[in-house]
Amino acid sequence: MVDIAVISGSKSDQAIVDKVLRRLEEKGASFEYKILSAHRNPSELEKYILETDARVFIAIAGLSAALPGVIASKTARPVIGVPVSAKLGGLDALLSIVQMPPGVPVACVGIDNGDNAALLALRILEIGR
Repeated sequence: MVDIAVISGSKSDQAIVDKVLRRLEEKGASFEYKILSAHRNPSELEKYILETDARVFIAIAGLSAALPGVIASKTARPVIGVPVSAKLGGLDALLSIVQMPPGVPVACVGIDNGDNAALLALRILEIGR
């Protein structure tokens, strides 16, 4: 069993992914990392969400940033969105993540703030222990 599933929508998000993975490694959390786009790989993404035993998801995405919302629509487990500053200073991604409809909860950290996403995931996991 892994504690945290880290998913990015694109290889171009690697700098933010590295922040998340470094922090999780420092804290000794078990995790797995996948690149799965909500737009380019919807079937593979859904399959992964349904099959992983991860307890928390961290979704890293820029532009329309649909990834966190898609994940949250497929699971009842916590989802943390990390908006990436690809265009418009990351405001487009931030707004896409925080404007989820009722019933699709997604936590959102600051633009490019992978460290806080990792720390929030770790805090969420501590609640059940």
